[in-house]
Formats: sequence, C-alpha cells, structure tokens
Amino acid sequence: MNSIASDMARQLGREAEAVCRHYLSNGRKQGRYWIVGDVENTPGRSLYVRLTGPTHGPGAAGKWTDAATGDHGDLLDLIAGARQLRTFGETLDEARIFLSLPRPEPPTRERAVAPTGLPEAARRLFAMGKPIGGTLAERYLHRRGLSGLGDAPALRFHPCCYYWREGQPKDTPPETWPALLAKVTDVNGNLTGVHRTWLDPATARKAPLDPSRKAMGNLLGHGVRIGTASDILAAGEGLESTLSVRMALPNMPVISALSANHLAALILPTGLQRLYIAADADEAGDMAAANLIERAGAVGIETIRLISLGGDFNEDLRKLGRDDLRTHLGQQLATADFSRLLSDEH
Repeated sequence: MNSIASDMARQLGREAEAVCRHYLSNGRKQGRYWIVGDVENTPGRSLYVRLTGPTHGPGAAGKWTDAATGDHGDLLDLIAGARQLRTFGETLDEARIFLSLPRPEPPTRERAVAPTGLPEAARRLFAMGKPIGGTLAERYLHRRGLSGLGDAPALRFHPCCYYWREGQPKDTPPETWPALLAKVTDVNGNLTGVHRTWLDPATARKAPLDPSRKAMGNLLGHGVRIGTASDILAAGEGLESTLSVRMALPNMPVISALSANHLAALILPTGLQRLYIAADADEAGDMAAANLIERAGAVGIETIRLISLGGDFNEDLRKLGRDDLRTHLGQQLATADFSRLLSDEH
C-alpha cells in the first residue's frame, strides 16, 4: 500500500465507527466491534470490524474479517466493497468525500452499558470460580481424556452458574447448573471474557441444555490460553480439542479461539515465529485455517496446519490415547521444535 493510501487508511481507522455506521448501516456495534453480514451491508454476523486499537499493525482499528469467506482488509477495502467501486482511484475519492462529512452523534440508546456479557461481568464470574482440581469440572475433562489440568489458571469451576434458556424472559429466575469456566484473554493476558460449559452432576457430561455452552465478554481475536507463547504457539477451535493438543505436547503453548470464526480472526502475539494451526477437519475449519495462514504469512510468521485423524483432536485423543496422538502430532512438527516439544520435561 502506498503512503497516500496508508495515511488515508489510518485516518479512516480513527473514524472506524463512523465509517461502519455510514457504509454498513445494517450492522450494529457490539463491544469494540461492528458486526454485519458482509461488505455489501447484508444483515448478519459474519463480518467483524475492529473499532478501537492502534493505528497500524495487528489489532489496528478498522481491520475487518469476514469469517464466512475468509476475506479481510482495512477500511479502504471495506469502502470499495460496500460501494462496489472498480478502481483504487475511485475508492480514494470516496474515502476523501467521507472524511469531509460531519460526524453525527451515535444514537443515545446504544450508549447504555449492558448489564451482562461485558468483560467486567466476566471478571466477576471468573473470580467466583475455584480451581478445578477435585471438582465435577475435572471429572468432565477426565471423561474427555484430559487430565493434569487441576491447577490450570485459565480453568475454574462454578458449582451454581446461572443459565437462562433461549427466549426466557429476563424477569424470571434462571436455572443453576455446575459449570466449567474458561478464561478468555488478550495478547497481554487481560481477561476479556469467559466461556461456560454447563455440566450434569449425575453423569459428569455436558448438561442437558441447548445450548450447553455460552460465552460472555469480548471474544473476537482472543482465546483461552494454556502455557505462555513466545516464538511458537498452537491455535485451535474448541476448548477440548485444543487441550488435547496440549495433553499430547505438554510443552506446546496453546490457545483455544472457541470457534472457527474466532480462529480466523485471532490476534497473533508479537514475537511469534511459528504458528501451528489445530483447526477441525471440516469446511469451517479449513476456511479458518486458510485465512489464518494468509494473515500470519503477511507478517512473516511460518504456519503449519496440524491434521487430525478424526473430526478434531479430542476425538483423536479418545480413540488413540495420549501416546499415539503424541506420535501423530510429532510427525507434523517442524524439525527445529522436535527437542523441546517432544521432551518429557515440562
């Protein structure tokens, strides 16, 4: 991108919310993101535009990702798509026109702070949990082939976590079920959300609820982290699948993005040199992996797609056992990582 375009993209980034309200009027603000169906302003939840952040680089304001297609870009790309402009010159002209417009105040009703779903509420909930060692949460994970996680700081257990059924009036009392809590953090380790898996105390399986998992807070770009990433990291989708990679390779730092859509939009930490992508073996996983490979490559990060034998790595762990999964994953590692990732020391 030339200097004129780069400067204009930064100017647009400082007005990211106004850009979205103007060009993506069928979307809505959710936390620090604008959510809409696609760049053509279709209603939906596939495309996420970051409204805050630095002026450039990873996590910059104005960066967007369409999790359904893998498309991503800056606000110049978004304007071109929204207006279906054919040339880059037309896009710059449109951006200049927009930047000269007065900024209307956003609707007052959107300024109210929602009582739930925000990082503050997530922090309070996670603080009420306790380590999972000796709890129903540990038994649930053990049934999934996952052990040795009793002192994992990202995981906690809540014995009576509120659950509202879909469509239930908010003025009616919630049900309470035990829940596994997973802390979602940003690249600096700040808590941004909590993922909850409600559990059935009679079976140590997921509770008979639909859905039995929900998340609260700001999730996009973030994830559940086990281990500290430096130059290598494995990024996966679901919590149990990602923890299975960690079980087989206990020296591998991992992050669960919790879904394919969020994996595609993962913010990569500074200093990362090699990213192992542990996406599920389905169309959504393939699309997320392809998008992440492209984004990582653009900033000089090597990527390796880890391939499961079944649908995901937890399925592999339960069928193969830890040692055979370790062997299977070991065959896919970069040679430079053999000694530290296959060592028994951790």
